[in-house]
Amino acid sequence: MSKISWKPGTMIYPLPAALVTCGSSPDEWNMITVAWLGTICTNPAMCYISVRPERHSYPILMRCMEFTINLTTEAMAHATDWCGVRSGADYDKWKETGLTPLPGEMVASPTIEQSPLSIECRVKSVMKLGSHDMFIADVLNVRADSKFINPETGAFSLEDSGLIAYSHGKYFTLGEMIGKFGFSVKKTK
Repeated sequence: MSKISWKPGTMIYPLPAALVTCGSSPDEWNMITVAWLGTICTNPAMCYISVRPERHSYPILMRCMEFTINLTTEAMAHATDWCGVRSGADYDKWKETGLTPLPGEMVASPTIEQSPLSIECRVKSVMKLGSHDMFIADVLNVRADSKFINPETGAFSLEDSGLIAYSHGKYFTLGEMIGKFGFSVKKTK
């Protein structure tokens, strides 16, 4: 295999395709599609999103210092893409997509009813990085769709929800599981 130098804009993929909700009241609640996001710490639970300052949601995020990350599914793919190419300054994204806002439990920003998993966050700090600013946040609450909870074990089966991922300008469903964490060292009988 030979490798060649490639343009710096080529990033690490795939990423979650998430709808981030923000706003302190229903009249300003908005959704923004974000792929630059992730977990940065488990104890305490922390995550981040990176947003361009020119986005309509940016001043809302800066003022409220809270947001909710809503994971998206194949059924939500059209709305996820639409919210990434249309501005909340010009459209009521809730009305246009048919997605349903639910009031947050620990933050003012809403969760999305159709999302299998919503993560309510409070911003700890904002790092100005260049094209994007990174909002580093504490996770305050996680809301899971009960239909993905196994009634016998209480385990959450996120893999059954039909999550989508973003990779270099395209959306994908997740593939078949090929192993569990630790499978490479598990002893066999």
